[in-house]
Amino acid sequence: MSEKFDYLFEQIETLVMHHSPSGMEGEIDTYLLDLFAELELEYWQDRAGNIIVKIPGTNLEAGAIAITGHKDEIGAIVKDIHPQTGQVKVRALGGSYPWIYGEGVMDILGDHKTIQGILSFGSRHVSHESPQKKLQTETPVQWQQAWLETKCTAEELHKAGVRPGSRVLVGRHRKAPFRLKDYIGSYTLDNKASVVILIELAKRLQQKNPPQDVYLVASAKEEVGALGALYFSQNTNVDALIALEICPLAREYAIASGDRPVLLHQDGYGIYDDGLNQDIIAAASQIRRPLQQAIIQGFGSDASIAMKFGHISRGACLSFPTENTHGYEITHLGAIAHCIDILEAYCNDTSKLDI
Repeated sequence: MSEKFDYLFEQIETLVMHHSPSGMEGEIDTYLLDLFAELELEYWQDRAGNIIVKIPGTNLEAGAIAITGHKDEIGAIVKDIHPQTGQVKVRALGGSYPWIYGEGVMDILGDHKTIQGILSFGSRHVSHESPQKKLQTETPVQWQQAWLETKCTAEELHKAGVRPGSRVLVGRHRKAPFRLKDYIGSYTLDNKASVVILIELAKRLQQKNPPQDVYLVASAKEEVGALGALYFSQNTNVDALIALEICPLAREYAIASGDRPVLLHQDGYGIYDDGLNQDIIAAASQIRRPLQQAIIQGFGSDASIAMKFGHISRGACLSFPTENTHGYEITHLGAIAHCIDILEAYCNDTSKLDI
């Protein structure tokens, strides 16, 4: 196990342990706002919930670029509560599936108190008369067949502020990341590792005065439609937007696990800007950081969605290859570190400017 990634692992671990379900991201917001204040960065939070750091550029005619990493995570949302049993029915929040988490403790984030419930699918020792039998032999469990067993009365849940719309996440004690040599395994790497890249990039750029203004955006509500990035890109004039993301490892994609980041050329929302991609490739080559290049489906990013809606003219997505995406994810810490290096080189490269 390499010690050079210890600090990176610890940073990701800290963020993972802060809950941040889409649309109710206050726990991670408080941490990030305090951190950016401590680092004496120029920062603010906009009306959509995005947390934005601005690194001023030295050339006022060079325009601005933005780099986003979303801070919200998938989970579930309360649909209704059985008044007699205290069982809580939930539905997906973002791209989640109940079998990802398995039967076990989930945190229900009430308005006044967090309540624990057991994600339940029913007993195994059943006959064909039971609806649970199909879950063993015919079809994967869906949210409609699952529930949270709280053993609370309806009144107790009401006092805790549990209601339709309350967010549900995998229990905090189940979220702790695990180290596999130079790999990290964890829930929510999808967003928390990307935010760590933003934090480290802010520290580096703060010392070097990049030529262009750089907006580092911890975007809100990405998992439910990139709502934060759409608001930011509609209200901020930027020359280019680069999204940080996971990249799924699957047989149909020519992507290898390891420490080489992946630059996307197309995803489920459309193509990325080739000129911007070439600038990123040049920056990676300059510092000798090898890149993988790919097109994928069933995927979208802050950048591709903002491009599709015409909010930005140039978008790109730099990602780190990840197993078990939107589940218990596994990625190489070196790929995350190399994303930081490549983006630092890109932001400080004056050859890409068109002024």
